[in-house]
Amino acid sequence: MTSAPPPTVAVRGEAELEVDPELARLLVTVSARDRDRGRTLARLTERLDALRRHIASFGAAVERADTGSLWVQPEYRDTKRPGERVSGYRGSAELRITVVEFGALGELLLGIADRELTVVAGPWWGLRPDSPVHRQVREEAVRASLERARQYAAALGSSLTGLVELADQGLGGGGPEPVAYGGPAGMMRAAAPAGAPPLPQLELEPVKQRVRATVEARWTMSPPADL
Repeated sequence: MTSAPPPTVAVRGEAELEVDPELARLLVTVSARDRDRGRTLARLTERLDALRRHIASFGAAVERADTGSLWVQPEYRDTKRPGERVSGYRGSAELRITVVEFGALGELLLGIADRELTVVAGPWWGLRPDSPVHRQVREEAVRASLERARQYAAALGSSLTGLVELADQGLGGGGPEPVAYGGPAGMMRAAAPAGAPPLPQLELEPVKQRVRATVEARWTMSPPADL
């Protein structure tokens, strides 16, 4: 005669942490225009190089500065007959910047926005993919599931005897993702004329990151004492 399988209890464990961001990301778009394609590209390259030198002057405060899409396209006088009346060329290039020292962020932003035909958007705050916060919140979710299962078992006069299954919510879903409340600081365009007064001070308050994790667990327990 086979014995009955042990009773089980299935629970969900949840955890949430609110932490300071580790990264601030900026998206910078540099543009150039000219009647000649070659001069357009040369101007674009010159502005992009000057921007890179400005960013490099901040040293370790900027972790990365990666070039995104770059393009040069013709502009037409007569939009009804493209390809026959080219009036000039317009070019644009993107630079994606990752800042890790937030004290330099305001000065960096203003220095970029003060440049000709340059648009900067951000910052977008975030955590590193390998941040220890992700592990910490997962561990807290597991502990929460264990404590909840113990409470259910105790209510029946039982105790937990083993773990059957443990998974992210949805049985195989991804880990917790950071969620930053509030959008980026906005978009700034270069508009300061020659001889303009010194740039103002810009202080940015980092947005707290809320990191969540949810796990689903099934535990075995001893038979209820009162049943």
